[in-house]
Amino acid sequence: MPPARRLTQQDIARLAGVSQATVSLVLNGAENALARIPPETRERVQKIIRETGYVPDPIARRMARGSNRILGVFTYEPAFPNAHADFFLPFLFGIEEEAQARGYDLLLLTGAGEGTQRKIFAEEGRLRIADGCIVLGKTFDRTELARLVAGDYPFVAIGRREDAGGSVPFVGGDYATATAALVQQARELGHRRLAYLGSIGPAESPLDRWKGFTSALGSDLELVLQLPDTPADDHQLLDALLASGATAAFCVELADAVRLERAAKARGLSLPADFSVLALGSHIRTEGSGTRFASFAIPREEMGRQATAMLVRRVEGGMSQAVQQVLLHCEPIRGETLGPAQRR
Repeated sequence: MPPARRLTQQDIARLAGVSQATVSLVLNGAENALARIPPETRERVQKIIRETGYVPDPIARRMARGSNRILGVFTYEPAFPNAHADFFLPFLFGIEEEAQARGYDLLLLTGAGEGTQRKIFAEEGRLRIADGCIVLGKTFDRTELARLVAGDYPFVAIGRREDAGGSVPFVGGDYATATAALVQQARELGHRRLAYLGSIGPAESPLDRWKGFTSALGSDLELVLQLPDTPADDHQLLDALLASGATAAFCVELADAVRLERAAKARGLSLPADFSVLALGSHIRTEGSGTRFASFAIPREEMGRQATAMLVRRVEGGMSQAVQQVLLHCEPIRGETLGPAQRR
C-alpha cells in the first residue's frame, strides 16, 4: 500500500481476510457482540492492527460509539509562555492526572480568532472532536459562554463564573473567604488603615477578592488607598502607599507586592518592620524575589482534577443532570510580610 495513504478498516479487513464489519466490531464492539467472533479471528485482526500500526479515525469512532474518550482543554490565553506558566501549569497538571486516571486523552484547543483573540467556536468542528471541554482563562468571552450554556455540548469552567443565560458548571477557588481571612489577620495584628492595590472587576476572580476584602472591613478598619491601576514606576507606587498612611497593603497581583518590596529595599525600608504587604493568591514564581509573602494558597491542581471529574460525569451521565458549582478552600499562608502595625 502507498505509505502516504492512511490505512482504513477496509485495508485491515482485506489483510486479515475478514469483513469490514468484523474489524469494526473488534475495534468498537461491546462484549456480547465480540462473543460472536471466534477468538482466532479476533486475534488475527488484532495482529494485523499491531503490525500495521493502524490508528482508528477518531471521528469515525465517535460516530460508531458516540464517544472517543477525548477531553478538550481550551485556554483564552496562551498556556505555556513564561508570562502565564505559573498560572496555567498547575491546572494542566491536575487535568492530565485526572484524565489519565479515568481513561481519557486530552486535546489542547487553541481556537484561532480575529487577531490574537482566541475563540472557542472559531473552529467548531475541532471542538466536537472532543467529548467535552474544560475552559479556563483569566477572562471569558461572555457571548461564547452563553452559547455553551445554551448548547448541548458538555463543558466545565475552571474558576467561578456568573450565570450566562443559565447556570455555568464550574470548579473555582473561594477567593472571597480567603481574602476576608487575610483582612482578619491584619486586624488581629493592629492594622486599621489599609490599602488595596489592583483590579476590583469586572472579571469574577478580582471581583470575588474585592467583595471578600470589603465585607471584612467592618466599622473599625479604614480603606485609605485604592488603586485599580497601579503606577508603572515602583517608587511612585511606594510613594502613594506611604502618603496614604496605610500600614498594610493588599495586592491583587503578586507582581505589585514584589515591586513594593523592591522599592522599599532601595530606600532602606523592610517588610514587615516598616509596613506589611499581602498578596491575594499564591503563584509558583515570585519574579526573582525569594520572599514568602503573606497570602493564601490557590488549589490549582485540585481545581483541575475536580473540573475534569465533573466534565467526565457530564459526558457520561448526559446533559440533563443538575449543574454543579464548586468553590474550594484556599489555605492561608502567613508568610514573612505581615507583622504588627507600625505607628505612622
